[in-house]
Amino acid sequence: MTTKAFHPTDRLIVALDFPSAAPARVFLKQLDSACRWLKVGMELYYAEGNAFVEELRGLGYEVFLDLKLHDIPNTVAGAVRSTTNAGASLLTLHATGGSVMMAAAVEAASVPGAPRLLAVTVLTSMDAAQLSGIGIASSPADQVLRLARLAWSTGIRGMVCSAEEVALLREVLGDEAELVIPGIRPAGAAIGDQSRIATPAEAIRRGASRLVVGRPITQAPDPKSAALAILDEIATSI
Repeated sequence: MTTKAFHPTDRLIVALDFPSAAPARVFLKQLDSACRWLKVGMELYYAEGNAFVEELRGLGYEVFLDLKLHDIPNTVAGAVRSTTNAGASLLTLHATGGSVMMAAAVEAASVPGAPRLLAVTVLTSMDAAQLSGIGIASSPADQVLRLARLAWSTGIRGMVCSAEEVALLREVLGDEAELVIPGIRPAGAAIGDQSRIATPAEAIRRGASRLVVGRPITQAPDPKSAALAILDEIATSI
């Protein structure tokens, strides 16, 4: 799989950062099928479970299940198996869980219908000072590369990183890597709680496969128009 094969509508993932299904359904009516991919994170998944993922699939959406799994290997493998039946296309786990945990997840995801795994490297909300606070002396870029290589060694071919590191990972891992980039903010949008951000065009030019966008779309007066504007920006960057 190479980034060149991705259509603009396959490159944008809209984050359903809502506390429950009801406001998410209202938003989806406003979005009016402008996008193909949706992200379901921990807050929404813990409230609604696999049933809502199945509902989204029934509406024709592809689902990125962003659970950031991080536990002992057996527990993570079980979680991968539990989510497989819901039909999500992508599922995240933390690379900091280590190679044994990731290898167990890869084995659990080897069955037909299982989601593709994405290893989360360093959260886009973290900078060098925050890494230092948890005992990591490396720069964010060095830590991202270290964890991406570890995940790659277990068979995981998708990574989550910030736009600041995507060019490095694309160079090191090549076209096979699926690089999913959160922290995307159109020019002029509020930064929010993100530290390492980029515009859609910048991230695509640096080698991103897919972009995750939340508040600039979900909190826009016209979510459909906001999404279409980002799709246009992506289209002019590939």
